[in-house]
Amino acid sequence: MSGHGSDLILVLNCGSSSIKFAVFEAGEGPPARVPAWNGKVQGIGGSTPDFGETGVPPFAVTLDASDPHRAALQIISERLAVRLEGRRIVTVAHRVVHGGVKYAAPIRVDAAVLADLISYVPLAPLHQPFALEAMEILLRERPDIPQVACFDTAFHHTLDKVERQLPLPYAAWERGLRRYGFHGLSYAYMTVALPERHGALARGRTIVAHLGSGASLCGMRELRSVATTMGFSALDGLMMGTRTGVLDPGALLYMMEIEKLSLQEVAHVLYHQSGLLGVSGISSEPRVLLPLEAGDEPEASRARDALALYVRRIVREIGAQVAVLGGLDLLVFTAGVGEHSAEIRKRVCDGLAFLGVALDPVANAADATTISAPSSAVIVGVEPTNEEWIAASHARRLVTG
Repeated sequence: MSGHGSDLILVLNCGSSSIKFAVFEAGEGPPARVPAWNGKVQGIGGSTPDFGETGVPPFAVTLDASDPHRAALQIISERLAVRLEGRRIVTVAHRVVHGGVKYAAPIRVDAAVLADLISYVPLAPLHQPFALEAMEILLRERPDIPQVACFDTAFHHTLDKVERQLPLPYAAWERGLRRYGFHGLSYAYMTVALPERHGALARGRTIVAHLGSGASLCGMRELRSVATTMGFSALDGLMMGTRTGVLDPGALLYMMEIEKLSLQEVAHVLYHQSGLLGVSGISSEPRVLLPLEAGDEPEASRARDALALYVRRIVREIGAQVAVLGGLDLLVFTAGVGEHSAEIRKRVCDGLAFLGVALDPVANAADATTISAPSSAVIVGVEPTNEEWIAASHARRLVTG
């Protein structure tokens, strides 16, 4: 960290069960890519929430059950005060999942912008409400600190209309029912990191697989989004930790008409009880399910089924994006599963052998930046994402002009 009195940018990434934060030096030029420090409160809403930050191992915290997110923000505020040591937070950047049709670039937050963003809560209920709660608190309690909203949907505004339009009556398009795409801050970072790593190859036909608890793909040409798997909401596309991904809408009609589930019950199934957790009945995380596959007991069978479906959906959607791109030059894995699960990467790439994809098993096991074999027709890489740095960079440019 720089010395006493330096200015800082705080980045908040508020989700349904965690609030992550990162603090960057706000010096001349772009912020350094490594934050001065970062941390998170996780397990919000659960029985054992904890807090951890740079240099401090996670420790249990108690959150007010009536408003645990506000309590988590208060803990972060108190911890920041301890570490500021005379420095100032001069800007707060927020990751905001949904910017709708209106917001295609980062924007300074005021009361009117906040009111707009509240209308998008139904499109991203796992994230949007909690980012907006943090904005509202800061607008009221610290109006002197500029806030900047950085939108996950903004990166995909380069999609052609044919990629954005849904096969619904045209009036739906006019009302804003369309494919938006998400994980845009992650993909925006790739447009910086991949040319540094792979040179001109990154400007060709590239697919980035953002595989975390939420998951999506983005097909790029010239580092611009031309195809993505998430659509109108963050439920679409790939099978995820607890979310369905793409689903026959007839199944929803059946659940509501025949099984008599309410709208709220269906929403809970789609967002919280499906995906890897739903199929396996065990866990939403591949790292938990992979060791359970061996054996003949029902638990092992369900773990195998969940992982097989998870991988099949990734392979299927990569194949669809290859068709849109007209081929594939570079495949990149990022986010928690993409960066750290060599076995999931291997299974996905085995399913893409028809494209000439071949892995170097030693490089893959080591999570190397390039994991494809010399004989591979497609370069395969692993690139850690850095959404917080993108948000900090956006905020600095917007506030300083």
